[in-house]
Amino acid sequence: MTEVLLRGGRPWGLEGPADVLVRDGVIAGVGAGADASRARVVDVSGQLVLPGLVEAHCHLDKTLYGGPWIPHSADDTLAGRMSNDLGRRAELGVPSVERVIALLERMSAFGTTHVRTHTDVDPAVGLRGVEAVRQAAETLSGRLSVTQVAFPQHGLLTNPGTADLLEEALKSGVEAIGGLDPAGIDRDPVRHLDAVFELAEAYGAHIDIHLHDGGSLGMWELELIAERTAVTGLGGRVTVSHAYAMGQADEARQSRLAEKLAAAGVAIATAAVYSFPVPAVKVLRAAGVTVACGHDGIRDLWGPYGSGDMLERAMHLAYRSTFRRDEDIELALEAATYGGARALGLSGYGLAVGDRADLVVVPAGGAAEAVVVHPPRTLVMKEGVIL
Repeated sequence: MTEVLLRGGRPWGLEGPADVLVRDGVIAGVGAGADASRARVVDVSGQLVLPGLVEAHCHLDKTLYGGPWIPHSADDTLAGRMSNDLGRRAELGVPSVERVIALLERMSAFGTTHVRTHTDVDPAVGLRGVEAVRQAAETLSGRLSVTQVAFPQHGLLTNPGTADLLEEALKSGVEAIGGLDPAGIDRDPVRHLDAVFELAEAYGAHIDIHLHDGGSLGMWELELIAERTAVTGLGGRVTVSHAYAMGQADEARQSRLAEKLAAAGVAIATAAVYSFPVPAVKVLRAAGVTVACGHDGIRDLWGPYGSGDMLERAMHLAYRSTFRRDEDIELALEAATYGGARALGLSGYGLAVGDRADLVVVPAGGAAEAVVVHPPRTLVMKEGVIL
C-alpha cells in the first residue's frame, strides 16, 4: 500500500486549507486529522490543489513539436490550411511517434492528465496516425491517458474511402468518431450525420464534430446535431468542437440554442484561438451545457502556436470571452478540468474521496489567479504517483 499526504493545500472548491490523503492511487481523505503515519508527507501549504487538467481538443498526430522550427507556409483560409497540411505532411514526417511523445511529455509536465486528440483518417494516411498516437500514448501511459477521435480532416462524403477507414479505426479500438462541417465541407449535412451517428451507435463510440460553419448555416447545423442526439439517445456522448456560429449569434438565439443543447446532452469544446468566434461560455453554462476546451493544433502545419499548458489555454478562453470577474474567469478553469472530464465521459474525476488521485498543485491563491498567471506547477500527480 502506498500513501501520500499533501499537507496544508487549498483544494479548489473548499473555503480553507485541507490535507489530501492519497492511498493506492485514490483520494482517501480530504480535511484535517487524517492518519498519515505511513504516508509520504509533501508540504503544499497555501497552494491551490486542482484535479488533473483535461486537454479536450487537440491534434497530436499533426504536431511538429520537438523538431526544428518549421516556418508556417499556409494562407489564411481554411481550404489553404487543409491543402498545406495534406501537401506537406509526408515531406515533414507527419505523423511522428517521437514528436507526439515530446508533446505529451510537455503536456504532462504542465499537469494535463487526460487528452482527447483528433487523429486524421483518410485514404492517403490510412491509420498511420492512429497507430503513431497509440504507440506514443502507450509509452507515457503512467503519466496521462489519451483517447482518440477518428477524424475525417479532408472530408467524409467528399473523400471516397474515408468512411470505411473511420470504421476500421473504431474496430481497432479508437474511442470516438469525428465529423467536419457537414454542410460547408461535405455539402450534405443529413448524410454526413447519418454516417457519423450510425458508426457511433454501431461501435458504442463517442462523437466529436468540428463545426467551423458560421452564421445561420452553422446555427442550423448545431440544431440538427442536437436533434439527432436526442433521437438516438446519445446524450452525454456528443461534443461539437469550435461552434463558431454560436459566438456570432445574438444573445437571444444563443440562449435558445443553449437550451436545446442542454436538453439533448450535447457538449461544446472550444480552443479560443486567433480571432475566431468563441461560443458564449456563460450562456452555455447557465443553461447547463458542458463546456470543455483545448489547444486545437500545437505547433503544426496549421499554425506555429501552442504550448501544451492548459492553464494558459484557460487564460486565452477567459481573455477572449472578456472575463474579468473571478467567478467568470473560474468558468474557463472549469472548462479545462471538470467540463473536459464530462465531455470525455471520465469517471472518478475530481477532488472528492474516492476519485482518482490525478492532481496538480500551483502557487496561486485561487482559481482566477491560477488562470491569469498560469504559474509553474509545484506538483503533478497521476493516479497517486508524483511525476
